[in-house]
Amino acid sequence: MENVAGLPPREKLMKYGAKVLTDVELLALFLRTGKRGVHVLTLAHQLLFHFGSLRALLSADLAQIRKVGGIGVAKYAELNAITELACRFHASALAEMDTLNNPHVVRQFLQNELASEEREIFMVLFLDNHNRVIEHQRMFSGTLTHVEVYPREVVRQAIKLNAASVIFAHNHPSGRAEPSRADQLITQRLVESCQFMDIRVLDHLVIGRGETVSFAERGWI
Repeated sequence: MENVAGLPPREKLMKYGAKVLTDVELLALFLRTGKRGVHVLTLAHQLLFHFGSLRALLSADLAQIRKVGGIGVAKYAELNAITELACRFHASALAEMDTLNNPHVVRQFLQNELASEEREIFMVLFLDNHNRVIEHQRMFSGTLTHVEVYPREVVRQAIKLNAASVIFAHNHPSGRAEPSRADQLITQRLVESCQFMDIRVLDHLVIGRGETVSFAERGWI
């Protein structure tokens, strides 16, 4: 039997699929080349070791990446394009499927959108009668620890879009997704405001780094 670990990343992908590749191997495929005296796999390992994760690397700016070396403007632009392509892929998937039957897609989309933000962002997914996303909007932006949310504005936008239901989401820049008491209180206000206009609130998702807490799953909605 062939030694999978001994195959170069591209050949390994073509023979066994992308899922068998490590983070280092995937990154090396996009980098394509290393730098003088450094193989591309070594460079990929150095970058991931320095930033700690793919998410941190792909969220870094050019100045931060250049401290490690080996990536110029062209490669930095390609990595940013990969991140944006992933976000658009999940956004497109949301528009085509029943979100209630595909909660993992919703969570992945929100992780991509919000987990790396340095301030709290409150996002609303507006859905039609088939639970497909009509539009998603970053409605409110706040500070490191707080975002002011106005239920009236949420309801107004839902009516404008003729939305049948909504899903709320916001991030915790600390990385911990556990909802606060303030999160619970504003969710209650939002639910009451939406119910008054016959708009269903399907969930409120709190996004941390690599973790998500669902109000619906906890029985709070």
